[in-house]
Amino acid sequence: MQLAPKVNTTTARMDPRLRGDDTRRGFTATLRHCVFGSLMLFLAFAGTITAASAHPHVYVVASSELVYAPDGSLTGVRHAWKFDDMFSTYALQGIESKTKGVYTREELAGLAQTNVESLKEFGFFTFAKTDGKKQRFLDPVDYYLEQKDGALVLHFTMPFKTPFKTRQLALEIYDPSFFVDFSLEKTDPIRLVGAPASCAVAIERPRDGAPAAQKLGEENFADGGENANFGAMFANKITVNCP
Repeated sequence: MQLAPKVNTTTARMDPRLRGDDTRRGFTATLRHCVFGSLMLFLAFAGTITAASAHPHVYVVASSELVYAPDGSLTGVRHAWKFDDMFSTYALQGIESKTKGVYTREELAGLAQTNVESLKEFGFFTFAKTDGKKQRFLDPVDYYLEQKDGALVLHFTMPFKTPFKTRQLALEIYDPSFFVDFSLEKTDPIRLVGAPASCAVAIERPRDGAPAAQKLGEENFADGGENANFGAMFANKITVNCP
């Protein structure tokens, strides 16, 4: 089981492997990084997995901004991901704060860094194409965590490796393993920042994939199984047309 490249005190606190806790064999692919370590510990103590606790395990409500340069080229994607209450509660365990139950950006800085570093292997669950060609991202910048209404919200910007102009961008947000279930904010989830006036956004929201995943059972999501890309069926699909 591969560990995150950089281990700090936050990593040690969150990752059950570093504490010596036993983990479930079927989760090793998606749980080998500490961003989900705290929830994994919760599931380990919960006993045998039932249909109610099968995939997905983490729920994220996302909103994003597509950032354009003055010349009309697309420079990056700015995400805000709100985690569900259960994940937020367990991720905050052991983090000190001056005010009980209230956490500042500074107090959450270590956790934000750990999350961003851990998500790198999964491509930040963000996939962009122009004319059928994948567009690659640089490492995230301007990342931070905030606590909002008791939940954790991860903010980060993903610059494109090379800014580009295109008539059509296809962007998808999803977890192929469906360990994380992504949904978009109900109101104004995708915004264009600095885009040419002719650009327009179209959004295709997926149906709820949780019932289908729970019928399959947790064992069907084992490492490298036939359902390794199950989450692609429930991708949030965004198309930006700039005639």
